Amino acid sequence: MPAVLNDPVLASLLPVVLLIVTGYVAGRLRWLSPSGARELSTLVFYLLVPALLFRTMGKVRPQDLDFTPVGAYFIGLGVVFAGTLLVNGFNRRASVLALAACFSNTIMIGIPLVGLAYGEQGLVTLFTLYTVHTVSLLTCATLVMELSIQKELREAHADAAGPALWRSVLDALRKSILHPVPLPILAGMAWAQTGWSLPAVVDKPLALLGAAMGPMALLLVGVTLSQVRISDHLRGATALVAAKNFALPALVAAGGWALGLTGLPLWVVVTVAALPAGANSFLFSQRYQVAEDTVTTTVGLSTLLALATVPVAMLLVRGL
Repeated sequence: MPAVLNDPVLASLLPVVLLIVTGYVAGRLRWLSPSGARELSTLVFYLLVPALLFRTMGKVRPQDLDFTPVGAYFIGLGVVFAGTLLVNGFNRRASVLALAACFSNTIMIGIPLVGLAYGEQGLVTLFTLYTVHTVSLLTCATLVMELSIQKELREAHADAAGPALWRSVLDALRKSILHPVPLPILAGMAWAQTGWSLPAVVDKPLALLGAAMGPMALLLVGVTLSQVRISDHLRGATALVAAKNFALPALVAAGGWALGLTGLPLWVVVTVAALPAGANSFLFSQRYQVAEDTVTTTVGLSTLLALATVPVAMLLVRGL
C-alpha cells in the first residue's frame, strides 16, 4: 500500500482530491455559509492570486526561456479555447467555460507531478509553459469577458446614442489589464527586467500568501460543490471535462508531433495538458458570477477522473 501511495501521479493528485473533499464536508456541516464562501473567494481572487502571480513572474525573464515546447501546447489550447467560444457564442458564459476547458492545475498538481516524474529539467519546461499558459489564458478570458460586457451594454442601449465601438473596445482592453490577474503578471515581468531581488521583508509575505492560494481555492471548490445539485450541471460539466481531460492532451500531442517535438519536452507538455481543470477557472467564474455551478462541478469531476486519465496520458506519450 505505501508503494502505491508513492506513485508520482497519486502522490500529486490525492492531496488535491482530499482538499476538495475536506471543503465539501465543511460545506455540508455549514461551517461556511454560501455568502461567506463568496466573500472568501473574493479575498483569494484579489489578494492571494495577485501575490502568487507577481512573485512568480518577478523571477521570470522571457528572453532566457525556451518557448519551443510552448508552440505545441498552444496549438491544442488554441483549438479548445476557440472551439468552446464558437460552440457557446462570444459571451460572458463562453469566456468562463473556455477557461475551464483548458486551464490546467499547474501549481498544486503540475509542479509536484512533473518534478517527481521528469526531474529538474522537466520543471524548467513546466515553468516556461506556466509563464505563457497563465498570462495568455487568463488575459484572453478577461478580454473576452470585458468585450462581452461591452457588447451587452451596447445591445441594451441600442436605441440610445451609446459609445462608439472603438471606445468600447478600448474600455474593455483597459479593464482587462487593470485587473487582479493580468496586472500583477505584467508588474512582475517588469520587476524581473530590473534584475533585482525582492527584499526579504516583502518576499516572505508574498510567498506565504501565494502558498495559501491553491489550498484555499480547492477548499472553496469543495464548499461550493456541497451547495450544488451536481445532477443539474452534469451535462455541461461532462462536455468541459471531456475537452480538458481528453481532447486537450490529444491535440497537444498532435501539435508536438507536427512540430517535430520529441522526448522530455513533449512528455511534459502533454502531461500538463492532461492535468485536471485548475481552481483559477473556479475563481474566475466566482469573480464574474457566471456559470459558477457548472465550473465548480467541472473542477471536481475533472480532478477525480484525472486519477485515471493522467497516468494513461503519461504512458501513451512515452511511445511518441
